[in-house]
Amino acid sequence: MEENKTKKGLGLHTRKTIAYIVLIIITFFCLVWFYILFINATRSNAELKRGFTVIPSTYLLTNWKTLLAGTLPVWEGMRNSVIISVCCAALSTYFSAMTAYAIHAYDFKAKKLMATFILAVMMIPTQVTSLGFIRLVDRIHLDDTFWPIILPTIAAPITYFYLKQYMESTLPLAIIEAARIDGAGEFRTFNSIVLPMMKPAMSVQAIFTFVTNWNNYFVPALILHSDNKKTLPIVIAQLRSADFLKFDMGQVYVMISFAILPVIIVYLFMSRYIVAGVALGGVKG
Repeated sequence: MEENKTKKGLGLHTRKTIAYIVLIIITFFCLVWFYILFINATRSNAELKRGFTVIPSTYLLTNWKTLLAGTLPVWEGMRNSVIISVCCAALSTYFSAMTAYAIHAYDFKAKKLMATFILAVMMIPTQVTSLGFIRLVDRIHLDDTFWPIILPTIAAPITYFYLKQYMESTLPLAIIEAARIDGAGEFRTFNSIVLPMMKPAMSVQAIFTFVTNWNNYFVPALILHSDNKKTLPIVIAQLRSADFLKFDMGQVYVMISFAILPVIIVYLFMSRYIVAGVALGGVKG
């Protein structure tokens, strides 16, 4: 018996050791690209052409000042990206949670059909509907505004699907019935009872939606034309498409580093919600 316990203990220790080694390797490959990015942001265009080095250079402020001295709307792009990403994250998570609540809490004839239809929408690529979308935006005179980018995120099938699955495992219908018996209205029940219980899942989806819209280039490039309304991905694309004489790879790396800093900050402050959401969903499931 003691020998079996010893063997089991050694086997468990071996599996843990292998798991930690694999996680360290994966972590290294995930973070090394950020290190390379920030190192290259400190180097000049001439140094970058000579190859990579692990030692930072001294051209970070020079690249940043040169970037700001140009004609690209860097600060405007940051402001626009923040506005669009925050609005999309808030609207997407709130209305997706409301849709999931309606499918979960109510019983009606078209319930399964509506749920299937919402999931079927996920199979349609954005590029397929882009031409019709541009024509619609032009007809309703919303071209070169943020509204065509923000409002469609209210209907987010992927966010709905995740919240619906989470709601099924963490929101008993008895709680909703008890709130109705106590005289609470549907909106009061949703805002005061359902949303607090859905906070971990909604936080996770808010982070993912924020990052998705922060990195979104395709739709803003179709809609936004004025320099003071362009987002950071469009500004980066313009910087990379400069002609040969004006192209400066050091500025490109500085611009990319500047663009991903807010995303890193959001993950650092909100990562605990990701862990809590995944852990709670796994325990309840």
